[in-house]
Amino acid sequence: MASLSNEKQHLQAAAKGLDVAKRTFADFEEMKRAVGSEVGASEWITLTQEQINRFAEATGDEQWIHVDVERARRELPGKSTIAHGLLTLSLVPQFVRSAIGLEGIKNTLNYGANRIRYLAPVPAGSRLRGRIAIAAAEDAPNHGLRVTYRVTIEIEGGERPACVAELIAVHYR
Repeated sequence: MASLSNEKQHLQAAAKGLDVAKRTFADFEEMKRAVGSEVGASEWITLTQEQINRFAEATGDEQWIHVDVERARRELPGKSTIAHGLLTLSLVPQFVRSAIGLEGIKNTLNYGANRIRYLAPVPAGSRLRGRIAIAAAEDAPNHGLRVTYRVTIEIEGGERPACVAELIAVHYR
């Protein structure tokens, strides 16, 4: 019974927009009960120019808006380079692991995405966090649970989120 009480308190705090400690789900059934609610917010992380440069090199997307600091200072409205949208999106697993845990799982696989929107540029040096909600959770073959996460990536002090996405993972026990 204490678990349900803690679960209820966590959901109420998250619904009010309060920062809450990492939430750990005891099992798949507890995660299913959280469908339709926000379950946590990650810690803030800083996205550095070095990370942007490494992502540009790894992907071959070396467009100047990402890597040319001096030109960005002269020509972009925000006077800063901006992160690649896909780099911002690639932080989601880190955000999810920071915000929630699931006991008894052996591994998790990326299953895809339903919807991804980039709503605001992310200047180098921005602090980001992910707000995590569970949109759906259903049993999957081989002792799995397919979960659709609704993720909102916030920029500290920003008026709009950097990205909103529905991403799907399959957890196996």
